[in-house]
Amino acid sequence: MAVRVLICDDSKFARRQLARAIPKQWDVEIQFAEDGQQALDMIRSSHFDITFLDLNMPVLDGYQAMQTIRNEDLQTLVVVVSGDVQAQARQRMMKLGAMDFIAKPVDSSKLSALLKQYGLYTGEAQQRQLTGYDEDDLQYRLDAYRELINVAMGQAGDKLAHILGEFIHLPIPNVNQIASSELSMAIAEIQHKSYVSAVSQGFVSAGIKGEALVIFNDTDFGSLVELLKYQSRTLSEQLEIEALMDLSNILIGACLNGLSSQLGVRFSLNHPIILGRHCDLEQLLKSNVSRWNQVVAIEIGYSIHSHNVNFDLLLLFPQDAMDAMFDKLMLLSGES
Repeated sequence: MAVRVLICDDSKFARRQLARAIPKQWDVEIQFAEDGQQALDMIRSSHFDITFLDLNMPVLDGYQAMQTIRNEDLQTLVVVVSGDVQAQARQRMMKLGAMDFIAKPVDSSKLSALLKQYGLYTGEAQQRQLTGYDEDDLQYRLDAYRELINVAMGQAGDKLAHILGEFIHLPIPNVNQIASSELSMAIAEIQHKSYVSAVSQGFVSAGIKGEALVIFNDTDFGSLVELLKYQSRTLSEQLEIEALMDLSNILIGACLNGLSSQLGVRFSLNHPIILGRHCDLEQLLKSNVSRWNQVVAIEIGYSIHSHNVNFDLLLLFPQDAMDAMFDKLMLLSGES
């Protein structure tokens, strides 16, 4: 009898990649859910031997779904598959009853080893062959962009968590394909902040270029200095600049390393610059981001709830750079 498998992830690209990683010799019946609530509804109405569960999802996230599975004693083994690789995320899910925790992107050999460890599969690590994707499907491309950034975002969050000693709350990345003149309209989550400071850093690789902006709410500088454990905690212009640059170096460096590892490229970084201090965000963007006609803007809002600190990483790519990244991702995943 086939093993019934449920893959729950809000990204179509991620669901497809995980399905590919499941050994092709394993006799399984695979179904999909797009969020935690849909997964729960399916588990309640039909038995699934194993559920692969993402963490960051709309409607109901992985934490909430796992808590409900435990509360209702729903009979399914759960393996968490997430780009959020923070130790606290793993510990929390394991405490709720997850069988194991796999970091994205999923490696087929590591997945096979895990399945063998739990006696669920005994064959070889061979990827499944799936039918081809529609290369003109814009939503699939946006999903691929979002998942690419989701993994890189998680690695940046993990590094920041190690340095600050705090759990970093990660969002679902907001991806917009827009004209550069519309950029300020596309980042509503940042726009409400009255005054911000920002650091900009350009980066480039073969066929890929972009710009990263770390945008920080001025009201959070005191908490940030406390978290960074500077010897002096008396706010000054120099200390604010130091905190802004340190945070930017951590986030941008770790995020680009996450992209590099997925794409098999190495980025060269320009020297970071203070893009603006204590200024209006809309004016800052109008003054500095106008050289590309069409851009893909990726907004990541990090939060440290214990200190009420929020900051944003904004990644900007010209459209041709995103096309190049998509082609590399498809090639490395064996889909082109």
